Amino acid sequence: MKILFVVSVLISFFYLLFKSKKAYHMLQQNYYNDDGRYINWMSNNYKKMFLNFDILFLVFLLLQFIKNSLLSMIVFIVLYVVSYFTYKKKLENEQSKKPLVITARVKRLYITEIILFLLLVTSMIFRYNESYINVYYLLIGFMIFMNWYLVLLANMINKPIEKMVFNHYKKMAKNKLKDMTDLKRIAITGSYGKTSSKNILNDILNVKYNSYATEKSFNTMNGLMISVNNKLDKFTDVFITEMGAFKQGEIKELCDLIHPQYGILTIIGTAHLDTFKTRENIQKAKFELIDSLPDDGIAILNMDDPYQVKYKIKSNCKKVWVSLKNKKADVYASDIKLSGDGTSFKVTFKDSKKSVVLETLLLGDANVYNILQAVALAYNLGLDLKEIATGVKRIKPIEHRLELKKYGNINIIDDAYNSNPVGAEMAVSVLGMMKGKKIIVTPGMVELGEKQYEYNMEFGKQIAKVCDSVILIGEEQTKPILDGLKKSKYDEKNIYILNDVKEAFPLMNRLSGKETYVLLENDLPDIFNE
Repeated sequence: MKILFVVSVLISFFYLLFKSKKAYHMLQQNYYNDDGRYINWMSNNYKKMFLNFDILFLVFLLLQFIKNSLLSMIVFIVLYVVSYFTYKKKLENEQSKKPLVITARVKRLYITEIILFLLLVTSMIFRYNESYINVYYLLIGFMIFMNWYLVLLANMINKPIEKMVFNHYKKMAKNKLKDMTDLKRIAITGSYGKTSSKNILNDILNVKYNSYATEKSFNTMNGLMISVNNKLDKFTDVFITEMGAFKQGEIKELCDLIHPQYGILTIIGTAHLDTFKTRENIQKAKFELIDSLPDDGIAILNMDDPYQVKYKIKSNCKKVWVSLKNKKADVYASDIKLSGDGTSFKVTFKDSKKSVVLETLLLGDANVYNILQAVALAYNLGLDLKEIATGVKRIKPIEHRLELKKYGNINIIDDAYNSNPVGAEMAVSVLGMMKGKKIIVTPGMVELGEKQYEYNMEFGKQIAKVCDSVILIGEEQTKPILDGLKKSKYDEKNIYILNDVKEAFPLMNRLSGKETYVLLENDLPDIFNE
């Protein structure tokens, strides 16, 4: 009987490790509970966490009245075999936009979780008493059922280890950067447009320099340390970093590591308003980059952003202002022509009175701003107008940021990356200029604090002016958009509400006409799945 008990424990142990993958996924997407983000997610998603098949472990409360150990073991084994296949099927049907990355940190967390499980079951096995078997199963079942908190406990236990690992790699990165005295260091921040700006600037600068930009959205301290330690070498001329933040002081910490000489501030908007609370706090946080620049540095700023114009800059660095609207700017764009094939516009440099016409595959005013700021810095770093024009033509479409794709006979405008009020409005305006049937697929916008309902309702009103059909993803999440559509008296027959974006693609095919453009606006992280 003891051997069968050990087998049953091993089966439950395997299920625990399998089930924990989801908890680690959410922990990772919530920055390993930095500022209590994972705890907040758990408090808002308790139904997802606990309404599942393995709640049936409570059956062992009833088995207390049945003195049949063999029956208990059989029930326990069947419960967790069935739970495994049920949970596996559920995960297969879920849409995972950003899968769990099994990093060294996640592996260490798994080891800690295994140790915690072994601490519980070892004494049961070595002091096995058949009369307590239902109590054993109740305790094991409770640990598995509460695995979300078990993962949180493992994360708390590992904090001192992670701090040591962090300090080790931070010191390595600092020493490496200290030795790279000729390296040109550029940092980019803003509420949105950071990744697009980074990739655009990298494509342009690579015409003249050996330029390296941090990968994907590596915009945290860990991401920058990985980039420095693993990617920079003696052949790198230019290092372009993206800097993100959820609170004041974070960008200053990143600047203290990188020591950028050049900075680009894209735009100050309302992204992460739930953590910053006010736009003024966002303004102060983003200007930590510009205020950190040395006196011989260069800041590239947006004159069309009032939150940049009215800020009193503390650094004595050179300020270069760009604009699409004001010819008083140091570098300004004019004659902007947008089409389904891309964008062309004229750039004028006020100091030299030189100008150049640029062409790009990228769409929308947002990308014109991004290119304009990149061009302004490239010009100040010694690229001539011919090199700049060549670099702009080379810019590759940026994944999930107004990226034009083909899906059968449908033209997809993929703007799936983390939507915000300004970006969403620009994306809808890009869709509006296309000729043919216009469809939008969106789950709306998040992390906008108390103004989230207001911004999403306004988004619904903007959609109503442009779109022939609207596909909303997530009934609860998109209610404000639906309210905005209704206030605009939009025909409800053309509104479709789905709970999974996968279902949108066959629906798009049914709704499409001869010439159809579909805007995919925002693709929420897995933590927002309904």
